[in-house]
Amino acid sequence: MGLRNVRLLWLLGALALLLAIGATRLAYDRALKAQFAELNDRGANTLTLAAASLSGLLSRFERLPGLLAEQAALRALLRNPDDAGHVYAANRFLRENAERSGASVIYVMDHNGITLASSNYDQLRSFVGGDFSFRPYFTEAMAGGLGRFYAMGTTSQKRGYYFGAPVDIGRDRLGVVVIKIDLEQIERAWAYDGLRIIVTDTEDIVFLSYRSDWLFHTFGALDPARLALTRETRRYADADIGAIEHIRDTAPGGHAVLRAVAHDGGREEFLALRTYMPRAGWTMQVLLPTAGAYQQALALVSSVALALGLLGLTAFSLWQRRRQLAERLAVQQAAAAELEARVAQRTSELKSTNIALQEEVAERRMAEGRLRQTQAELVQAGKLAALGQMSAALSHEFNQPLAAARNYAENAAVYLDRDRVPEARDTIGQILGMVDRMTRISRHLRNFARKPNEQLRPVPLVDAVSGARDVLAWRLDKTGVTLELDLGVPAPVVTGGLVRLQQVLVNLISNALDVIEDGAEDRRLHLCASQQGEMVEITLRDHGPGVPEALQARIFDPFFSTKEVGKGLGLGLSITYNIVRDFGGSLRVANHPQGGAVFTLTLRAASLETVEAAE
Repeated sequence: MGLRNVRLLWLLGALALLLAIGATRLAYDRALKAQFAELNDRGANTLTLAAASLSGLLSRFERLPGLLAEQAALRALLRNPDDAGHVYAANRFLRENAERSGASVIYVMDHNGITLASSNYDQLRSFVGGDFSFRPYFTEAMAGGLGRFYAMGTTSQKRGYYFGAPVDIGRDRLGVVVIKIDLEQIERAWAYDGLRIIVTDTEDIVFLSYRSDWLFHTFGALDPARLALTRETRRYADADIGAIEHIRDTAPGGHAVLRAVAHDGGREEFLALRTYMPRAGWTMQVLLPTAGAYQQALALVSSVALALGLLGLTAFSLWQRRRQLAERLAVQQAAAAELEARVAQRTSELKSTNIALQEEVAERRMAEGRLRQTQAELVQAGKLAALGQMSAALSHEFNQPLAAARNYAENAAVYLDRDRVPEARDTIGQILGMVDRMTRISRHLRNFARKPNEQLRPVPLVDAVSGARDVLAWRLDKTGVTLELDLGVPAPVVTGGLVRLQQVLVNLISNALDVIEDGAEDRRLHLCASQQGEMVEITLRDHGPGVPEALQARIFDPFFSTKEVGKGLGLGLSITYNIVRDFGGSLRVANHPQGGAVFTLTLRAASLETVEAAE
């Protein structure tokens, strides 16, 4: 890139920055005006509702003094102010009406301003006997009108609004009925709603405020004449009237704002909206903090600026990428010739490599064939080894009953020669028992060797265990191992196949016998079964060294064996695992806390009724 292009780029960047700053400032002003307009609308609605609620509260009590002035109990009291009975009746009457209407206090004064009866007659700060002739509501009512006045009570020290109505009997004006309304309840309601509302009286003194430190203070200079009038009427009793430090200004859009000292000593700004309440002569103001408006405008402008910045950055990135792309195209065109020259060379190399790869694939296929043949030979060798062990077992198992049968036959011949027929008959019975035993062993071994095609059905666990025990009886006797059974009463019924379940049990017991034959001191096997809901759990525990944790995950893999070379091919537990999985069950191994391995066989439970139906 040339020097001229660099200068042009810097110039365009500076111009874009100036335009962005100007646009951001303009957008901020517009956003701030919009936020203040929205804040003004919200404040106007709040001001309307607050003024209506306050006016409604005053209107609710405005006619009540005139109605009470017509009541007989009050008229009787004013005719006979010294009669204790009339005083008591008037006090009770005023108490009931105050509680019913919700007024703070209702009381009756004579024509001199002395309180004769009051709803708070029995309280510590009772109005009875008080002289309130200095209050404007008394003088206005004695003049024949409806007295209105807002002040702090000189007796109760509570702020309230007073309504006074004259009591006329004939042409005589004997006294005044006064109702005091507690406006602090509406101030508390505003505070509960989080509103910032202040109300000033005719002398511009704050008498209702969300801030207690502003009460009985003005937002302007204290007018001596107004201050004297306030003290003459004792509107705020003996409270000190002060001034609130503030600044009034104009916000964007021409809205009036008020800046005053916050509670924490800092400065806070409010959008100030006011309305005049002509009936009471008050001015109500709603103050809305403007900090949120500034933050919203700033956030909006920041978002727009960020979007514009991202847009500019994207445009610059695209321009940069296009420039780099042009450079790459030039480099690619320069390298195209060299690439074409290399293509021919690489093509020939790929051909030779492809030929070598095909030859390697052919060799791998031949190796896989040899591997499969080797695996088949290993399986066959395992079968031959199993047949060798089985033939030895058969030889041992059949030789004993054959030798016994021969001895019994010789004895039977001797008994027959001696005409001892009963003894000969018993001896022949022994020979038949030996034959039955060999037949039973032959049947179990034949079933064990046969490849079953049976479907899953209910199998009594007792039958499977009995068959497996008959097949392995010769090994149990030879090794001196005791097979302890705990199948429960009644023994459970499982879902599976009788022959294959016998094969599973034979494999598991045979493995346990192999472990015990290696020199275990405790020569016991524990075969237990228990039904757990819809499943039957069968455990076989030995007292050998157990299975190392590192080998437990591989013990069911094909061709994996922990025995010495020549003592097994590692297929027994793998076959057993697959049979159990076909039954819909599971097989796992763990070590017992007191020593030895525990094989846990879990099968689905069946019922005896299902067995009988299947038969």
